[in-house]
Amino acid sequence: MRALDLAIIAVFLVGTPLLGIAIGGRQKSSTDYFVGSRRIPWWAVTFSVVATETSTLTVISVPTVAYLGNVTYLQLAIGYLIGRVLVAFVLLPRYYAGELVSAYGFLGSRFGGGLQGTASVTFLVTRLLADGVRLFATAIPVKVILGTFGLDVPYWVIIAAIALFAVVYTYLGGIRAVVWIDVIQMGIYVLGALFAVLILAGKLPDGWFGAAVDAGKFQLFDFSSNIITSQYAFITAVVGGALFAMASHGADQLMVQRLLACRNLRDSQKAVIASGVVVFFQFALFLVVGAMLWSFYRGASPDELGLSASDALFPKFIVEQLPAGLSGLLVAGILAAAMSTISSSLNSLSTSTVSDLYQRFTKRTLPDATVLKQAKLWTLIWAGVFVVFASMFTSTDQPVVEVGLSIASYTYGALLGAFFLGILVKRARQADAIVAFACTIVVAAVFILGVEFTVDGETSSLAFPWYVPLGVVVTLVVGGLLSLRHGPDEPRPAEAAEAQRAA
Repeated sequence: MRALDLAIIAVFLVGTPLLGIAIGGRQKSSTDYFVGSRRIPWWAVTFSVVATETSTLTVISVPTVAYLGNVTYLQLAIGYLIGRVLVAFVLLPRYYAGELVSAYGFLGSRFGGGLQGTASVTFLVTRLLADGVRLFATAIPVKVILGTFGLDVPYWVIIAAIALFAVVYTYLGGIRAVVWIDVIQMGIYVLGALFAVLILAGKLPDGWFGAAVDAGKFQLFDFSSNIITSQYAFITAVVGGALFAMASHGADQLMVQRLLACRNLRDSQKAVIASGVVVFFQFALFLVVGAMLWSFYRGASPDELGLSASDALFPKFIVEQLPAGLSGLLVAGILAAAMSTISSSLNSLSTSTVSDLYQRFTKRTLPDATVLKQAKLWTLIWAGVFVVFASMFTSTDQPVVEVGLSIASYTYGALLGAFFLGILVKRARQADAIVAFACTIVVAAVFILGVEFTVDGETSSLAFPWYVPLGVVVTLVVGGLLSLRHGPDEPRPAEAAEAQRAA
């Protein structure tokens, strides 16, 4: 790394918190802190959603997927777009009708506070684990860079430093600062990736594209009959991807909070659908980078290149091959992707903690100033917890993007299933939903950790895109059967409470 690269990275790290504070302004209310007083334009929310879900996993790990395999990963993006359309027209209208700041407020109004709290705690744990992987992924290229100076800095130190920069503008600027910084950060990492493609193209030998095609690197569709254990079989990727997107963008507070910051329901619907289109092309960009890297390194394995982790492939090229200034821009892009995800997570974690848990356990209506104070306090607390969780992920034998998606899938099925249960099964009550929720977590853990399938003579676990569909089915079946205990005319808890207040 050259002085210019280091200067660009330093300016980015120092400038981002300062810019976030300036954009966010002073937070006058909890609604301002949580959803920007619902005044953020839909196109900004679109880019914020994309930047938040992108994280470092996309920037450094998606190229690895193409390098080690092909571009069939893009099939997931097709499912993601379908899932977002369903979120736009099935879930978002219900959130806006209740003027909610948390997705789990819908579960509270439909079933009761018990399930709302259960869903919120599940979200908190899942977010910490999944984004812990993302923070670790960011530490990989930073460690590579520091290694060029002969410095062997522990992962946890790098993780703590990144979290510190992100928490500053999140604490002071709220969701408005997070969204607008997301827009800027997305521009940085996409611009860096486009420059990388141009530089790579100039370094590749003639006929590289034909050779990559012959090697199957640009195979898009996989119509394999093995839809059980093959992660990127067409049916698995599209169906699993659609339900995963419904869970991640309709039942995960991380994304829902952004969508609730739009001016109205129509803008929110435009934002979530447009984000699916942008993500498709973004995935395509980083997969092409991976295929080009395969040609550049002539298909050498990570071990042959002297790498301890496969996800260090793109960082290796960034550090060693890009010209002065561009290396710094791409590293800044990787840091931008990480800080975008971390700042978004911190804001959504504090929102869910205060709106779904804190106010429920205090059992009293708090002044808005107290709610705002608690939101900022919990932003700091979760930042500290984040560093601890991220430090747990210090090695992996597979691309970390797959690890991150697998972790989220553990609980996404139960979360999305609870929403479906509330919408589709009118008789279902809170006890039914909580039991179904718990059963789904157990079943998911059994399938993910203990059940293996033998297909074509090979033994493997269930493909991770099926985790969410499995969870949804279990929740609906268990909750639906338990709901048969109730009469069709028996009032729901929310309706009974409303009738009691009216009386």
